[in-house]
Amino acid sequence: MAKTKFSKETYLYWYESMLLYRKFEEKAGQLYIQQKIKGFCHLYIGQEALVAGATSATQQADNVITAYRDHVHPIAKGVSPNAVMAELFGKITGCSKGKGGSMHMFSKQYRFFGGHGIVGGQIPLGAGIAFAEKYNGTKNLTLCYMGDGAVHQGAFHETLNMAMLWKLPVIFIIENNQYAMGTSVQRSSSVTDLYKLGLAYGIPSFEVDGMVCEDVHDAVEAAAATARKGEGPTLLEMKTYRYKGHSMSDPAKYRTKEEVEAYKAQDPIQRVLATITKNKFATDSELEEINARVNAQVEESVKFAEESPFPDASELFKDIYEQEDYPFIKD
Repeated sequence: MAKTKFSKETYLYWYESMLLYRKFEEKAGQLYIQQKIKGFCHLYIGQEALVAGATSATQQADNVITAYRDHVHPIAKGVSPNAVMAELFGKITGCSKGKGGSMHMFSKQYRFFGGHGIVGGQIPLGAGIAFAEKYNGTKNLTLCYMGDGAVHQGAFHETLNMAMLWKLPVIFIIENNQYAMGTSVQRSSSVTDLYKLGLAYGIPSFEVDGMVCEDVHDAVEAAAATARKGEGPTLLEMKTYRYKGHSMSDPAKYRTKEEVEAYKAQDPIQRVLATITKNKFATDSELEEINARVNAQVEESVKFAEESPFPDASELFKDIYEQEDYPFIKD
């Protein structure tokens, strides 16, 4: 048996988690085509290691905020796949009561703060959440995810400056899947090594292979230690790849089949599975049990969403205004 840095339990956690993320997103794509899911829908297929590796390196009390490719992050934080699928269906049992849909998942209970549709809009919010933790004297940190296109927003640069100035406990994670919608990083940025953008503000900044759970875990673990010691933020550019288009409406004709296949050859789930098999961390029957368990979870989430009711019309003005301040709003 080859010696591994991480335990058998960690590899099995990564495998089952990423398999759940992948199967959930594949099912969401199928349901979207069947018109059971409406609106926009951005799938995370191919990028699973970014969440699995970061989750194993952080704590439940830590906060997570991200952009609109956000189905997987809340599941990793502990939100039931049922609640995420119900949200995709626009049902009242969804984690945002059916009002947010694909791009606006939230869970205060599990410290997942979105799901944000405005490009880069979550970046200053992530720093604000980290500021609150520092102000309250906790050791909790905030993981602030963003796409490669978001680094061109002014809010990104303003936030990095303040985060380092105030030594906020935040880890900025650039999910560099190579394309901002349909435009490659090479065509949209004068700086193609995006992690270098953090160096201008004195932030420890690193490039990470986002297709490798071990590398993601190590990078986030080191950044978390920095944050918890009160030494401020870290910026991690995680090189990854989305196998599907930017959204369900994107045929992704701007890439070649050869490019997609080259990245699929580095698939994070298959890499972890290879390590599990090589080290005999699980038998074939145990792996089959994991697959069956994941498939059952996904099917249960669909059944739950199908059978859940839509929000009542009375929900229209709830969670928007305080009734006492706006007496013209009637129940």
